[in-house]
Amino acid sequence: MINCKAKEKPKAVKNEKSLIFSAGETSGYNHHACIAYFKGKFYSAWSSSPQHEDDCGQRIMMSVSKDFYNWCEPFPIIDSMQGRYSPAVLLAGGMSVFGDTLYLYFGHYEYAKEEVRENGTLRPLAEDDTYHTDTQAGYIRTEDGENWSKPEFLNIPGVPNHAPSPLHSGRLLMPCSILYPYSDDPSSVGEYKFAGIYGDSFGDEAPYDDSVSINAVTKKMGWNVPLICEGAFFQTDDDVIHMMLRTNSDYLWCAESRDNAESWSQPYQTEFTDDKAKFHFGRLPDGRFYYVGNCVPGGGRLPLMLCVSEDGENFDRHYTLRDEPYTKKYPGLYKGGVYGYPVSLVHDGYLYVIYSKHKEAIEVTRVALSDI
Repeated sequence: MINCKAKEKPKAVKNEKSLIFSAGETSGYNHHACIAYFKGKFYSAWSSSPQHEDDCGQRIMMSVSKDFYNWCEPFPIIDSMQGRYSPAVLLAGGMSVFGDTLYLYFGHYEYAKEEVRENGTLRPLAEDDTYHTDTQAGYIRTEDGENWSKPEFLNIPGVPNHAPSPLHSGRLLMPCSILYPYSDDPSSVGEYKFAGIYGDSFGDEAPYDDSVSINAVTKKMGWNVPLICEGAFFQTDDDVIHMMLRTNSDYLWCAESRDNAESWSQPYQTEFTDDKAKFHFGRLPDGRFYYVGNCVPGGGRLPLMLCVSEDGENFDRHYTLRDEPYTKKYPGLYKGGVYGYPVSLVHDGYLYVIYSKHKEAIEVTRVALSDI
């Protein structure tokens, strides 16, 4: 059984941090951060709106650094898109380098016409958010880090939780929440096939993956948790893919694939504790597995932790990355939690972890691999 039972105050690990962006009155919401290294520079991107989480017209910002410490003034790398009835919602979905190209992935959807407020400029309240349209994943790309393509859409009716990553076979897997698209196109932007844990929830309709469908599928499938969402995976040496899943309970659940992501088991509860937040898994150059996230239940996404495993089952080495308090500075809907939605990168002897602070500031911490 995959397990991680973190202590309230695990030991801190030596680290450095760098502030990328701090919120202002016209940029009060910043979240879903991701990071990549490409041709001598670090690239960071995140979702941003003036005040509220996932508001109409939410766009994606970017900042670049040559040295980790100094970041350029953020700029909109994917600006707001007009939907059919109101400005669409854009969510940063991760970055990957394949070949000589850097890709930035994003999710896109539009709220139902009858549910948006203030003439289509303000998102509905969560309890009124019952239907989305035009849910799809997209991407932009660059070969030089300066000139980016226009947004293009993939054949994926879902919001990516992380960028596509290679399996042992070379196949690429993009984790969403209940839908796990896979592709044998090494560029990452070819055709995807679909598998997931949604069963027959969609009947004769094509599956789709967003914040509305995941709640419906959780109820339809009879999973005894508030919801199943925000997958992140790792693959062990026996080729089993472990898709770890947030449940908004005190434990992560896991779905497994033993056939190269073409089918999945029904999810089951693990013994890996969680604080109702997104997380990221990866593998270190020495073969150990790692997790970054909030695994102390009830902590309000505090502290941010790194947990390491020799075998992919027992994540029994625990480190605190960040535990400083942060006070929210600007009002906005659904801006809870301190250190939110980390994404990691291993590069040149360091583990980099990017995250938001109360869904306002964007910051990155790095740890020398020799200290883990």
